[in-house]
Amino acid sequence: MGVPVSLQTFAVFTAAAVLGARKAVISVIIYILLGLAGVPVFTGFKSGPTVVTGPTGGYLIGFIFAAAIIGIMTSAFSQKKWAVPVSMIAGQIVCYIFGTVWYKYIYLSSDVSLVEALMICVVPFIVPDIIKLTASVILSKSVRKALKY
Repeated sequence: MGVPVSLQTFAVFTAAAVLGARKAVISVIIYILLGLAGVPVFTGFKSGPTVVTGPTGGYLIGFIFAAAIIGIMTSAFSQKKWAVPVSMIAGQIVCYIFGTVWYKYIYLSSDVSLVEALMICVVPFIVPDIIKLTASVILSKSVRKALKY
């Protein structure tokens, strides 16, 4: 079973850059709890504990840490033009790490090599993630400007 392409990172990254670390982390935790409770908020209108314990569970957990990193970096370096894109790149790397480690060691619990796990969990998503990250940078900067952050 593969990992689907979704707009989840776009939403998490944009929220983190606009809301800041605390509010973004809370919003991601609420999102995950809603999905666990049965609200179909996950990719493919899925919900429930099987989604969180399935192949994409690591990404969902990684969203919490990515939101924290993006929110902290964006706030700490708010006057720097590079803050938002660099923080989102860091957040994306965190998502890749959590997603790949989860997929390899927790979901599969097998002898799949790290290279094989990366080929499933990272490589197919690099180009779509660059596009989503770019859109998120543009949107979050516009929203921050409109809100006078």
